Amino acid sequence: MTTLNAVYWWNEACAVPNQTIKQQAEDRQGQLTKPTGSLSILERVAVQLASLQANAKPNVDQPWITIFAGDHGVMAENISAYPQAVTRQMLQNFATGGACISVIAREYAANLQVIDCGSVGEVYDYVGVERHCIIEGTANFVKQVAMTEAQCLQAMSLGFDSANQAFAQKASVYIAGEMGIGNTCSASAVACFLLNEPAEQLTGVGTGIREEQLIHKKNIINQAIQLHQDYVQQNAFKALCAVGGLEIAAMTGAYIRSAQLGLPIIVDGFISTVSALLAVRLNPEVRQWMLFGHQSAEYGHRRLLQELDADPLLKLDLRLGEGSGAGASLGLIKLACSLHNQMATFAEAAVIGEKV
Repeated sequence: MTTLNAVYWWNEACAVPNQTIKQQAEDRQGQLTKPTGSLSILERVAVQLASLQANAKPNVDQPWITIFAGDHGVMAENISAYPQAVTRQMLQNFATGGACISVIAREYAANLQVIDCGSVGEVYDYVGVERHCIIEGTANFVKQVAMTEAQCLQAMSLGFDSANQAFAQKASVYIAGEMGIGNTCSASAVACFLLNEPAEQLTGVGTGIREEQLIHKKNIINQAIQLHQDYVQQNAFKALCAVGGLEIAAMTGAYIRSAQLGLPIIVDGFISTVSALLAVRLNPEVRQWMLFGHQSAEYGHRRLLQELDADPLLKLDLRLGEGSGAGASLGLIKLACSLHNQMATFAEAAVIGEKV
């Protein structure tokens, strides 16, 4: 794990999308055998990705997916439909190929990396899981900060390292997913701080809790906001420390580093989008490197997408997490690239391109 200077590496400049290639891609779209703009989002995705990859023929031939996992001390407050042990169990499921994102990774020939940032339990050795347990889960944020600033920086550095690895392996796009029972509660609390809105506006059912549990979950988050507001004030990093999760911090670090390296990002659902907003608040240049895979069923995701001025590619009412919605969007992005690269121009097809 890289040891990063606490003089906040995330402030370093991001790469700059290639505007010359973007113009070339837009010009090509105007010459393809279709009415201008008729493929709408498919056109915009191809043009954006061409600019980000500095490649006149954009592609998603080598997608990289990293799942970051961590446990949450707020689970002591009974805010999830599943026990904490599921986090550790799912780690093994990812690595052995049985999870949803494992199937998606195979479908699109993606590199799947699984990183344990800090799960609760005995020492283990799962083939295919990188174990970097900073702490055994965060602290209960209704009683104290979830992470110290040093622990949060360590978690962010795991994302930093992952993005470096993806870039070195010439990944075409980077997807961060997460696993951590209780992490929708944590993500909602972070979102409340970032947007200065109460839990009622940003908290949903997560893994599928009952109505009375949802009310309890909102109350827990509001208690945490009250407890930590003097510490956090309007500081995104401190919001992450106060109520965030190790995996949320790692994704934040991965997004920032990807943008610094010039590696396009596909953002997943609610929890990933909280990390995306954190990344953008810490370094606004990160935003231009993001595509948004889908709008999830989780309450509050639409509000986060609005804050990021994001237009998600899919709306399938997913609420699984683990990068699944971003992974599902790979098929649509691949199609957009194929259309851009392989359709004939009016000249090539000997089709009259203008009304006469």
